[in-house]
Amino acid sequence: MLRKNTFILYPITILGLIAFTWPLYLPESNLFILRGENAKWLATIILPLAILVFVLEINFGSLDSKSVALLGVFTALISALRLLGAGAIGIEPVWFLLILIARVFGPSFGFTLGITSIFISGLITGGVGPWLAFQMMAAGWVAMFAGLIPRKISGKKEILILCIYAAIATQVFGILMDLQLWPWLIGADSQLAYLPSDSITANLHRFFIFHFATSLAWDIPRAIFTIVLIATTAKPILITLKRAEFKLGLKTTAHVK
Repeated sequence: MLRKNTFILYPITILGLIAFTWPLYLPESNLFILRGENAKWLATIILPLAILVFVLEINFGSLDSKSVALLGVFTALISALRLLGAGAIGIEPVWFLLILIARVFGPSFGFTLGITSIFISGLITGGVGPWLAFQMMAAGWVAMFAGLIPRKISGKKEILILCIYAAIATQVFGILMDLQLWPWLIGADSQLAYLPSDSITANLHRFFIFHFATSLAWDIPRAIFTIVLIATTAKPILITLKRAEFKLGLKTTAHVK
């Protein structure tokens, strides 16, 4: 089970879900943070909260200085991998490593790693905009749920489950990225446009038509590429990460038993 000191993950996740989905049920909202042009300010909330997760883990003794240092190393590594992929037609090598690291070091470590690595790589590449906060949150979720996969699973079954998870997670990432962009991307004169006055069901119907019409060229290659990397490299990488965790005596958040 998750430790009690990871409770902050729940309000962060709720905040993220609201940020992605609010146009569907709060179409006429005048709240500052829920207006499309102000979405970039979500990063000023999400990043400190993600860091707060890590600070709480340290204060409660679930993480030590070596774990914090390792977070910095992994953040730099994943940021560098994102530069190599550059998102070309969905070829993004960051996801396989993010999933494997979170698998070993747990949901809170993975959540913070996902958010910090996307944030740093965004700064390095100049990819700072309203979309960055959403990318950070979605990457944090990808890692967090990978860390929630039961620890007792091992061997070939573990790699198979990680491949299945990667296929689902990378597709969900693509859906979330389209969902946060869709209300502001298409004009009202299009048949696939977001209509504030319409029902949630009707808007979701148009959204998924929009998503499958525009994003499969990115999402499917992303999933295939991630699955191939996990299938071919997961065994030695997992062994190395688990050995490092054991030899360094790292304290990380507990996994699901």
